[in-house]
Amino acid sequence: MCTVCGCGRARLEHAPGPDHGMGAPAAHDHGGGPVHAHPHAHGDGHDHAHGHSLAGERAHSHADDVIDFGNGVAGVSIAGLSQQRTVSIERDILSKNDAYADINRILLLKAGVFALNLLSSPGSGKTSLLVRAITDLQDRWPMAVIEGDQQTSNDAVQINTGKGCHLDAHMVGHALEQLPLPRGGVLFIENVGNLVCPAAFDLGEACKVVVLSVTEGEDKPLKYPDMFAAADLMLLNKADLLPHLDFDVDACLAAALRVNPRLQILTVSARTGEGLGAFYAWIEGRAAIASLPVLYPS
Repeated sequence: MCTVCGCGRARLEHAPGPDHGMGAPAAHDHGGGPVHAHPHAHGDGHDHAHGHSLAGERAHSHADDVIDFGNGVAGVSIAGLSQQRTVSIERDILSKNDAYADINRILLLKAGVFALNLLSSPGSGKTSLLVRAITDLQDRWPMAVIEGDQQTSNDAVQINTGKGCHLDAHMVGHALEQLPLPRGGVLFIENVGNLVCPAAFDLGEACKVVVLSVTEGEDKPLKYPDMFAAADLMLLNKADLLPHLDFDVDACLAAALRVNPRLQILTVSARTGEGLGAFYAWIEGRAAIASLPVLYPS
């Protein structure tokens, strides 16, 4: 159950370690073949349903006619789960994910690879930006791509998330085993189009980059604050459409910085190339740092 957004998707509690046990994460061990990740069922989470009171899990304010399912300690209401149980599940899920993320991060650091986690809502132009960046940068650095997708074959290198609403570190770890790491290069991880769940899941990346298009509305950072608070860089995409839209750029930037004062912001266009030079310079600076040798105690 996706306790981040309450969407009912299977999450990491159904994706234990490679030995399908519930112990600490170990090195991932999948056989060859295409990268494919899916939830794993295990013994302590039998599906069942029972009635219960929703008292304390939602509030209906007649003053503003808003039914609030996010006012409990968990920040989300899921049928069949108490707030305390929801919080417990989410902590367990995220702690397991963080352990896998640490494994991925060490692997990437040892290889000197700069990994970016690209995040956005559907239709922001994230894939177009990625394709343009790969085309423009392919002679500058070795590159690799991991793409999260919900059961389609439109992307070249893919983790099939099934009905999952985000990538997690366990999935990415398996992909890294089958993907030759570009030593001293750049790894782009294109996450599932979703501005809620992916914000909570560390994949072992160096930076999170959130893509927001000018066709989405300038209030998106305030509507989805967790995503923008977690990001290191925001790309305001489709700038070429600004002359045709009633979009307040200053209000959008102010909203983003209100959520995350340390957020760096670039205005770009995947179609015309506007602003991409600054994005590439941002990548170059961080890739140079990532390529420095890292010493680990023996």
